[in-house]
Amino acid sequence: MTSVKSLKLFVVSLMAWGFLFSCATQEKDLNTAEGLFAYAKEFADAERYEVALAKYADVRNKFPYSNLATEAELAIADVHYQRESYTESEVAYQNFRDLHPKHPKSDYVLYRIAMSYYMQLPETIDRDLSVGKDAIYHFMELTKLYPKSEFAADSKAKRDDVFSRLAQKELYIADFYFKDEKYSAALRRYESALYKYPGLGFDPRAHLGAAKSAHKIADQKKQDLHSKALTTKYPNSDEAQKLKSEGL
Repeated sequence: MTSVKSLKLFVVSLMAWGFLFSCATQEKDLNTAEGLFAYAKEFADAERYEVALAKYADVRNKFPYSNLATEAELAIADVHYQRESYTESEVAYQNFRDLHPKHPKSDYVLYRIAMSYYMQLPETIDRDLSVGKDAIYHFMELTKLYPKSEFAADSKAKRDDVFSRLAQKELYIADFYFKDEKYSAALRRYESALYKYPGLGFDPRAHLGAAKSAHKIADQKKQDLHSKALTTKYPNSDEAQKLKSEGL
């Protein structure tokens, strides 16, 4: 009995929703760019993304010389982003940028390109983070081209977050090599972290790992180099204390 009642409520709700959309449609002239664009936006706001994409495409195709045709192109990219289709949104935003390099929302478009890459990053560092390099490139491009943009501060923060993830990934791989007793490979990775991602808070860990790896392969020169850097630059760090306790 309950399921029948629930079904009836669902049907009534669906009919009501359809009625509202029908009324809204009647209030708009779908033979104009303005009316069709507004109609497409209603579907986007209602999270009916496939229909919204089709309607925005209609605006672009039926009214190619209208200013709203350009706005429909941007709206299509936004819909892809809203439905979390970040590969598609990146392509759509990039195409828009190529076609309209002087658009008033150019900083927003560039920010969304960067964010489309950023949102594709995996949650854990043990997976492929290569897409992060594309995110960094576009975040840095935004802060360079539009330093006063409302998106500049968040772009810097997101850029630093990606750098941090990449640094942790480099150290993760270095630790893996060290545990696997591949000390030369571990040393290269620890030094790579120091070279590529300095000043992010991971230098003491990288110096310690490099010193221990160099010790394992009897590279006294590099062992001394990293031991001195650790104890001189970060004398109060846990890593410096550990280095001393291990007699390195």
